[in-house]
Amino acid sequence: MIFSLRPKSFLSIPSIYLRWVSSATIGAPPHLFQNPEELLRMFFQTRIGHNSDYELAMVSALKSCSSLSATFQGQQIHSLVLKSGLESNTFINNSLINMYAKCGFLADARSLFDSCSKVDTVSCNIMVAGYVRFGELNKARNLFESMPEKGCVSYTTMIMGLSQNDYWAEAIEVFKDMRSAGVFPNEVTMASVISSCFHNKGGIWDCRMLHALVIRLLLHGFVIVSTNLLHMYCSCSSVWDARHLFDEMPERNIVSWNVMLNGYSKAGLVDQARELFERIPSKDVVSWGTMIDGYVQIECLSEALLLYRAMCRTGLGPNDVMVVDLISSCGRLIAIGEGQQFHGIIVKAGFDCYDFIQATIINFYAACGIISLARLQFEVGIKDHLASWNALIAGYMRSGMVEQAAELFNKMPERDVFSWSTMISGYTQSEQPNLALELFLEMIASGIQPNEITMVSVFSAIATLGTLIIGRWGHEFLHKNSIPLNDNLSAAVIDMYAKCGSISTALDVFYEIRDKVSTVSPWNAIICGLAMHGHAKLSLEIFSNLQRLHIKLNSITFIGVLSACCHAGLVEAGERYFKSMKNVYNIEPNIKHYGCMVDLLGRAGRLQEAEELIQNMPMKADAVIWGTLLAACRTHGNVEIGERVAESLVRLEPSHGPGRVLLSNIYADAGKWEEAFSIRRSMQMQKLKKSPGCSGVV
Repeated sequence: MIFSLRPKSFLSIPSIYLRWVSSATIGAPPHLFQNPEELLRMFFQTRIGHNSDYELAMVSALKSCSSLSATFQGQQIHSLVLKSGLESNTFINNSLINMYAKCGFLADARSLFDSCSKVDTVSCNIMVAGYVRFGELNKARNLFESMPEKGCVSYTTMIMGLSQNDYWAEAIEVFKDMRSAGVFPNEVTMASVISSCFHNKGGIWDCRMLHALVIRLLLHGFVIVSTNLLHMYCSCSSVWDARHLFDEMPERNIVSWNVMLNGYSKAGLVDQARELFERIPSKDVVSWGTMIDGYVQIECLSEALLLYRAMCRTGLGPNDVMVVDLISSCGRLIAIGEGQQFHGIIVKAGFDCYDFIQATIINFYAACGIISLARLQFEVGIKDHLASWNALIAGYMRSGMVEQAAELFNKMPERDVFSWSTMISGYTQSEQPNLALELFLEMIASGIQPNEITMVSVFSAIATLGTLIIGRWGHEFLHKNSIPLNDNLSAAVIDMYAKCGSISTALDVFYEIRDKVSTVSPWNAIICGLAMHGHAKLSLEIFSNLQRLHIKLNSITFIGVLSACCHAGLVEAGERYFKSMKNVYNIEPNIKHYGCMVDLLGRAGRLQEAEELIQNMPMKADAVIWGTLLAACRTHGNVEIGERVAESLVRLEPSHGPGRVLLSNIYADAGKWEEAFSIRRSMQMQKLKKSPGCSGVV
């Protein structure tokens, strides 16, 4: 509680109390005076003649005003300073500047600062910190540059200010100046620099150089420094380096444990994450939430729910981030019952008033195909939340209700970049690329600046059209509007150039961003693009380079690799890569991978092995796989297997005309004209037609 007390006349309070008040800045005061309100109250109740105790008490009182933002009381003390003739006391004057600066009265602080007969480094540091605190970075930078002498505190204050206001590159430049000036950083400096480097997309080599510098400066024992290094290593997908650092830390706090845990979870190393989780001495809700998120990321909802219930038994309740994570997972896995339970928990906890949670609930019902409940949640919610409009539009698009999505979009009272991006993405995914690009142009005309998410959808639409000139215009648009190439956008640009026929430009883009990316998406795009263009050798060479990095591969990576093996006829290599998916990378092959293997074996004439592979698949073969093998049977003139495959294809799709045409051609090639004519007559009687030819590429 901030109180207002006017200075009383001299009271008969022993001066020992005043000494206790003054001791707040130089020692350990009695418990009563550790409270800044009590300390300030005692100051105003105590008046003695001017001496060193009085001056120290005044400094302590001003410090209390700063911590309480008690400007009125600070101004009263300022009056006392003037009446007492202490305005020339540098210690008191700096305390006044600090009080005004921390309370947000920057003009008053600057006025006092300018009135100083002699400006010292401490005064400058206080003033710079005040400007930084309230976002006046230009004034802070100008004052900082004009300082005659700069020490560690000066540089650290400026670096922290720039870093906290997202000027990460500038913070790093100030740090370089600091090193050039021969000023040694402290643990706070290094923690801020590491954070800036992390946010500025520093790579693994930046991280290792900073780590080496920390060790050389003997700052690795500070938990804040080591924890920030942990975070940066994990962000560079180098969890093993992070774990090595973690194991060597002399001291850890709960943040350190949670950062390491999050590194494992984000890397998909859930077993290692769980082992670490069990060792955390005192888990908080972030620890539980991070471990739950690890299971959610690998779509292991049952384990996530078990862990959630275990957390509740400890007396901890979920936070808003955790329930969003869980209900989003329920939407992805179509776990309607569990998701509705979490909806109830959200309502009970009062989280449903948050716009992003309301949007998550709408998204959950839409993902589960219950668009009526998604609409109901939208109707009963607060219409001012743009996120809810965006979620319902996305739900309509996901359900193929493009007209309803467009109608809702047109009714929106206002639109943000996510509204436009959702519609553009919806048109792209519903194979209406022209509408997607038209809406993108309308978005630009309305003055909304697209972001990376928007541009990913735009380049996907261009890739669908296959128009290189539009693709080059889109790429130029990125440069002109300073839209940064994150991993997903880089992948979209590479994929666009590959599908528009300019694989050389795709390679140029890849080589330009290769050392800056931390995920597999851009690598997948170039591996698949090269395979699609028949450059199997280069595709596999790039995959080999990828394997040497600490980047997690996914199922798409192996579609490109197996496709490259198909084009090059590398059967043994293809089999080796296929087996390594599960044995080495813990990736379960899906039907597309099996399709690639059937194609690979079929092209090599190993038809019986291909047939056995289909029969032993963990999922049911589709018409594409049977059709691939049937085409291989015709290529190699194998009537026996061709008949069995055609029979399976007809059972799967009785009206599948292309399969019967292929079997007819197999008979014709083998000279079995009667059988060939029989199939043709059967097709005519059933009015089956061969589908128009088209090209399908991975």
